[in-house]
Amino acid sequence: MLTDTVCAAASAAGLAVAFVTAYRKRFLAATRIAAYALLPVGLAMTGILDWIADLVFKPSVWLGFGVLGLSWLLFMVTRAVERRGGGTRKERRAAAAAERGGAQAPALGAGGGVRGSRGAAKSGGSSGTDDFSDIEAILKKHGI
Repeated sequence: MLTDTVCAAASAAGLAVAFVTAYRKRFLAATRIAAYALLPVGLAMTGILDWIADLVFKPSVWLGFGVLGLSWLLFMVTRAVERRGGGTRKERRAAAAAERGGAQAPALGAGGGVRGSRGAAKSGGSSGTDDFSDIEAILKKHGI
């Protein structure tokens, strides 16, 4: 009952300010002020203010928020552990299977750089030069 009276008084004051603003020929601002002024009365009429008052003053609601916070904290801890440990168990198994399956990165030649790889490709294979020909074309195009 008291909240309804306070909301009605706040809305009346807001509408008075809107009327004065409209009298000064600032109709857009007056309309916006009137919209804000009608919000407290609308909230009081729908009963949302009583729900908010119950939400704020009941200890069981605060305990519920504490449980939700604990749940969120547990989710964040498990995510941090997954990131640090290399993912979930399923992801670690897939990575281990890929390593055993021979899907490793190719090792560099004796020179340890691009020249060592090029020398190994020229002497032994055919596909190695195809890979570097694209790169060489791009570098030549840029004058490097």
